[in-house]
Amino acid sequence: MPTKIVIAPDSFKGSLTAHEAASAMEQGVLQLLPDAHILKHPVSDGGEGLVGVVTSALGGCIVTTNVSGPLPGQRVDARWGLSSDGSFAIIEMAEAAGLTLVPADRRDPKITTTYGVGELIRAALDAGVSSIVIGIGGSATNDGGAGMAEALGVRFVDASGKALGRGGAALLDIAAIDTQGKDVRIDNVEVLVACDVQNTLCGIQGASAVYGPQKGARLSDVSLLDKALLRFGKSVHASLGVDVLDVAGGGAAGGLGAGLVAFCGATLKRGIDVVLQVTGFDDHLQGADLVITGEGRIDRQVRFGKAISGVVEQAKRHNIPVAAVVGSIEGSRESFLNDGFLNDLEPLVDVHTSSEEAMRNAQTLIVERTKLLIQRYLNRKYNN
Repeated sequence: MPTKIVIAPDSFKGSLTAHEAASAMEQGVLQLLPDAHILKHPVSDGGEGLVGVVTSALGGCIVTTNVSGPLPGQRVDARWGLSSDGSFAIIEMAEAAGLTLVPADRRDPKITTTYGVGELIRAALDAGVSSIVIGIGGSATNDGGAGMAEALGVRFVDASGKALGRGGAALLDIAAIDTQGKDVRIDNVEVLVACDVQNTLCGIQGASAVYGPQKGARLSDVSLLDKALLRFGKSVHASLGVDVLDVAGGGAAGGLGAGLVAFCGATLKRGIDVVLQVTGFDDHLQGADLVITGEGRIDRQVRFGKAISGVVEQAKRHNIPVAAVVGSIEGSRESFLNDGFLNDLEPLVDVHTSSEEAMRNAQTLIVERTKLLIQRYLNRKYNN
C-alpha cells in the first residue's frame, strides 16, 4: 500500500500562497516517494487567503460583488466564495472594510463602516446559502458591526428617532435599535466567524484601546470610540436582549465580532478550527501516514491559534506524525521538537540561507527542505 501523506500548509506570506506552498511540498515528496498517495489540503488561519483556501476545498467559485468600502462614498469590488453546491459562502470582511482599502492619511475609525460587509452577507443570502463563514481580520473599522447590520435592514436611531450616520463615532448618539426591517433570512443561516482574538468590546483590552490606534485613532479618539461602543453594547442588550459586552472576541474587527453575534446569531471560533471544520480536514486524515504542514514563521505563539497548531492538534488525535517546513523559526528548532509538538521541522532560513534569499527562492527551498523531511521519515520508518 502506498504511503499516504496529507500536505496542509498555510501561506508563506510575501512569497507563496498556501496552494503554491502545497505544490512545492508535493514536488519534494514525489522526488523521493514517486508512488506516494498525496492529498493536498491548503489551510488558512482565517485571515488573508481564507476565501481562496476554503472555496477551492469546497470545489466552488469566486464571486465579485461591488459594495460600499470603509470610507464614506467609497465603492470596492469585493471577492467572496460560493461552494459548488451553492450552500456555503465564504467572506473576508477585509475585502469590503479592510485597512488596506484606506490610504494611510485617511485612516479614521470614527467614520469607517462595515456596511459593505453586510452587503456581502446579503449577496450570499441572495445566492440561497445555508451557511456563511466570515473571516474578520484586518479591519479598518470600529463601528461594532452596526454598518453591517444596517445593510441587513437594522435601523439605529438617536433620541429624536433620526437614523444615525455611519462609523464608530455615530454610535455615541444611539438611543434605540429597530430590527423590524431586518432581513429574516439571516436567522435561518449558520454563521461561523473565524476569530483569533479574545478581546471584549470595551475597556483597556477592548476594540478601541487595543486596535484603534493602528486604524488611525488618536488618543482622544480612543476614549470617544470606547464610550460609543459601550453605548452600542448597552443598546443591543436593551433592544435585543443579547449581552455582547463580555463576549470573548466581541472586540474583534472593531466590534464586528459582537455585531455578528447580536444580529446574525454567529458563533465565534478560532480561525484554523473553522477552516478545518468546513473543509473536512478530519476526513482527509483517515489512513494517513504523515502530515506535512508549514507557514512563513513559527514562534512561541504557534501553539495558540496559528494554522500549524490546528493541523497538529487534529493529526495527534489520529496518532499521525507531523512534520513542518517553515520560513523561519523564533528560537531553536529543538524547542519545537523536544516537547513533541512537532515530529520534524525544517526552516528555509538557516546559517546558509538569509531571509531575503528564502523569500526570493521560497518554492525551490521548500522542495529541498521537504525532501530532507521525507528522507528522515523513511530512515525512521525502516530503521525501527
